[in-house]
Amino acid sequence: MSPQQSHDWRPLAVPTTQVENERFIVTEYRFSPGAHTGWHRHAHDYVVVPLSTGTLTIDLGGSETEAVLTAGQAYSRNEGVEHDVINANETEFVFIEIEAKS
Repeated sequence: MSPQQSHDWRPLAVPTTQVENERFIVTEYRFSPGAHTGWHRHAHDYVVVPLSTGTLTIDLGGSETEAVLTAGQAYSRNEGVEHDVINANETEFVFIEIEAKS
């Protein structure tokens, strides 16, 4: 089974684009328990602002890492790494993602 197929049985997180203009894309992601984003690669550097506190599993295709996040404590990442984000919590998890186009 390829990495891209490994989580097909999971529900998908629900993305809602809040702002998209020439400089930014701002998206809210809502994860039910066990939900995932699906495999993706960011075309832009981005900032994530968790609105929930909990643990997300980041699947990189050959390894997994646990990210313990706290509501309101933002972090940033560079473009380019293919990954799948999975809600490892027993409750809904929500974050805002801000991608910088320029």
